Amino acid sequence: MTNVRRLVIDVLKPHDPPLVDFTQQTADVDGVEGVSASLIELDQEVQNVKLTFEGESLDVTAIEERIEELSGTVHSVDQVACGEFVVEEQWTHQDR
Repeated sequence: MTNVRRLVIDVLKPHDPPLVDFTQQTADVDGVEGVSASLIELDQEVQNVKLTFEGESLDVTAIEERIEELSGTVHSVDQVACGEFVVEEQWTHQDR
Protein backbone atom coordinates (compact mmCIF):
# COMPACT_ATOMS: atom_id res chain seq x y z
CA MET A 1 0.00 0.00 0.00
CA THR A 2 1.30 3.49 -0.83
CA ASN A 3 1.93 6.21 1.72
CA VAL A 4 -0.58 8.99 2.40
CA ARG A 5 1.34 12.24 1.90
CA ARG A 6 -1.44 14.83 2.15
CA LEU A 7 -4.74 14.68 3.99
CA VAL A 8 -7.36 17.45 3.97
CA ILE A 9 -10.23 17.03 6.39
CA ASP A 10 -13.23 19.03 7.56
CA VAL A 11 -13.47 19.06 11.36
CA LEU A 12 -16.06 20.32 13.82
CA LYS A 13 -14.41 21.32 17.11
CA PRO A 14 -15.42 23.11 20.31
CA HIS A 15 -13.98 26.58 21.01
CA ASP A 16 -11.67 25.02 23.60
CA PRO A 17 -8.90 24.23 22.92
CA PRO A 18 -8.27 27.36 20.83
CA LEU A 19 -7.42 26.77 17.17
CA VAL A 20 -3.67 27.37 17.65
CA ASP A 21 -3.45 24.82 20.47
CA PHE A 22 -5.65 22.35 18.57
CA THR A 23 -3.43 22.63 15.49
CA GLN A 24 -0.21 22.28 17.50
CA GLN A 25 -1.51 19.15 19.21
CA THR A 26 -2.56 17.52 15.94
CA ALA A 27 0.86 18.36 14.50
CA ASP A 28 2.44 16.21 17.22
CA VAL A 29 1.04 13.00 15.70
CA ASP A 30 3.85 10.72 14.46
CA GLY A 31 4.47 11.13 10.74
CA VAL A 32 2.98 14.63 10.51
CA GLU A 33 5.59 17.02 9.15
CA GLY A 34 3.25 19.99 8.87
CA VAL A 35 -0.37 20.97 9.36
CA SER A 36 -2.35 24.09 8.56
CA ALA A 37 -5.76 25.03 9.91
CA SER A 38 -8.31 27.40 8.43
CA LEU A 39 -11.43 28.58 10.24
CA ILE A 40 -14.36 28.03 7.88
CA GLU A 41 -17.31 28.85 10.12
CA LEU A 42 -17.84 29.96 13.69
CA ASP A 43 -20.95 29.78 15.85
CA GLN A 44 -21.68 30.04 19.57
CA GLU A 45 -20.91 26.38 20.31
CA VAL A 46 -18.37 25.11 17.76
CA GLN A 47 -15.87 25.95 15.03
CA ASN A 48 -15.77 24.33 11.61
CA VAL A 49 -12.14 24.10 10.44
CA LYS A 50 -10.26 22.70 7.48
CA LEU A 51 -7.05 20.87 8.43
CA THR A 52 -4.38 20.07 5.86
CA PHE A 53 -1.73 17.55 6.93
CA GLU A 54 1.46 16.72 5.07
CA GLY A 55 4.17 14.16 5.70
CA GLU A 56 6.06 11.25 4.15
CA SER A 57 3.68 8.66 5.61
CA LEU A 58 0.62 9.98 7.44
CA ASP A 59 -1.22 7.68 9.82
CA VAL A 60 -4.82 8.66 9.10
CA THR A 61 -6.21 6.64 12.01
CA ALA A 62 -3.80 8.27 14.49
CA ILE A 63 -4.73 11.74 13.18
CA GLU A 64 -8.45 11.01 13.54
CA GLU A 65 -7.91 9.62 17.05
CA ARG A 66 -6.01 12.76 18.11
CA ILE A 67 -8.82 14.95 16.79
CA GLU A 68 -11.34 12.92 18.80
CA GLU A 69 -9.13 13.17 21.93
CA LEU A 70 -9.37 16.95 21.51
CA SER A 71 -13.20 16.69 21.35
CA GLY A 72 -13.30 17.25 17.60
CA THR A 73 -15.30 15.33 15.01
CA VAL A 74 -14.15 14.53 11.48
CA HIS A 75 -16.99 15.54 9.15
CA SER A 76 -15.36 14.54 5.90
CA VAL A 77 -12.12 13.63 4.18
CA ASP A 78 -11.90 16.21 1.40
CA GLN A 79 -8.59 15.34 -0.25
CA VAL A 80 -6.01 12.56 -0.09
CA ALA A 81 -2.68 12.43 -1.92
CA CYS A 82 -0.74 9.15 -2.08
CA GLY A 83 2.35 7.87 -3.82
CA GLU A 84 5.96 8.88 -4.34
CA PHE A 85 5.07 12.61 -4.43
CA VAL A 86 2.06 14.89 -4.14
CA VAL A 87 0.36 15.63 -7.46
CA GLU A 88 -1.01 19.16 -7.49
CA GLU A 89 -4.47 19.60 -8.98
CA GLN A 90 -4.62 21.19 -12.43
CA TRP A 91 -7.59 23.18 -13.68
CA THR A 92 -9.17 22.06 -16.94
CA HIS A 93 -11.74 23.73 -19.20
CA GLN A 94 -14.47 21.62 -17.59
CA ASP A 95 -13.71 23.22 -14.19
CA ARG A 96 -14.74 26.69 -15.36
